[in-house]
Amino acid sequence: MAKIDLDSLSIEELAELRERANAKLLEKVAARQAELEKLSQYGKPPKKAALAPAAPKARKSDEAAAAPRDNVATAA
Repeated sequence: MAKIDLDSLSIEELAELRERANAKLLEKVAARQAELEKLSQYGKPPKKAALAPAAPKARKSDEAAAAPRDNVATAA
């Protein structure tokens, strides 16, 4: 691969280089995604539904109601 002296390039040349690099990266990413999708067809069987649904989380208001309250005596 040829070395590029970035210090000698103008702003416009650097911007063009960046655009070309981004375009090449997008091309390679798309090719890799297509390859992985093709390979995934031969992989594991499709996932089945979860055996048990996730338990609902307790709300803060429910937790506060369930917690014992401290009786604080105030000085008169």
